[in-house]
Amino acid sequence: MITVALAGKPNAGKSTFYTASTMADVDVANYPFTTIDANRGVAAVRTRCPCLDRDRRCGNDRCHDGVRYVPVELLDVAGLVPGAHEGRGLGNRFLDELTAADVVLQVVDASGGTSAEGEPVEPGSRDPAADVDFVDEELDAWLAGLVDDNWESVERKSRSPEFDLEAALTAMLTGVGATEPDVAAVLRDLAYPDDPKRWTGGDRDRLARAIRTRTKPMVVVANKADAASEATLERLRVGTDKPVVPATADGELALRRAVEAGVVAYNPGDDDFDVVGDVSDAQRTGLDAIREVMARLGGTGVQSALNAAVYDRLDRITVYPVQDASRWTDGSGTMLPDAFLLPTGSTPRDLAYAVHTDIGDGYLHAVDARSSRRIGEDHELAEGDVVKIVSTAGP
Repeated sequence: MITVALAGKPNAGKSTFYTASTMADVDVANYPFTTIDANRGVAAVRTRCPCLDRDRRCGNDRCHDGVRYVPVELLDVAGLVPGAHEGRGLGNRFLDELTAADVVLQVVDASGGTSAEGEPVEPGSRDPAADVDFVDEELDAWLAGLVDDNWESVERKSRSPEFDLEAALTAMLTGVGATEPDVAAVLRDLAYPDDPKRWTGGDRDRLARAIRTRTKPMVVVANKADAASEATLERLRVGTDKPVVPATADGELALRRAVEAGVVAYNPGDDDFDVVGDVSDAQRTGLDAIREVMARLGGTGVQSALNAAVYDRLDRITVYPVQDASRWTDGSGTMLPDAFLLPTGSTPRDLAYAVHTDIGDGYLHAVDARSSRRIGEDHELAEGDVVKIVSTAGP
């Protein structure tokens, strides 16, 4: 399962975002380090379900009348403060936990109501643009420190006639989430000495930065956007090359709880909602305020941020494996039972391996369930494809 991490300074709204996305019980409070131990839960990205192309809905509990929610893991870790790479705050624990993430949602207080340390301040007194590069800088410094700490080992290995620098760096960097292809791609784009004993601190810093950029793509969540001016949001957008998604995690959480209470009809990611139950005057006023913010932002932004992280930054597509190509069902008759988030460019064999290693090892061919035609092994799958895999390992 894809892991999306929430990162940022304390008190920016990470725990509220986490709760709104997972509806799991965590501490949410207006003070730094509300989160100490990392919270792990299941959130979802939203896409169009292929059942809309049939004469009936699939009935899957993750499909809401044709709106499909595909699970991802959401990781909420302790807030980051300046100097975290040196151990300040809960920094080392934060950075260690972040290595497991495939993509990072950097939650920024767009209202300017928290200091660099995460302490509440007068809204507007802190420029949120100053916080955008904060996580990058701490991650870069932390990774550079790890590279420096392990460089003597690389130099020792270089004395061997069989020494391979790329293999040595891969062995060192897999512990921080890098893969062999990641290291190979980074080294192709870097200029560096062949002999590790000739590497400078600057060479190692550039390696760390390149590894972080490749392995930890980021989306900026401009949280508390309901209390931010359009000028501030625009300054955030133009001040970074990362995608910026304005959001109100508080608004999303209020809607999710209203749905649980049976007073609101709302699917996460919708740009509006309907009041379907009895509410007090105070509740209606609060819901009206959320509706005004959603009209300005195009929704609460929480679902948009998750989708931007997975579909845009990780460049994933949703593919649906089935056993019965005509009915789009599994062996039990369940329609569109599973959805897999695969990298763009994936083939039917990649899907087979995603389902199970044995299915991949025994792969024979695949059938496009929409056309009932066999597709080639090098065929690139597309968003919303429904595919039957034929394998010696069975369905």
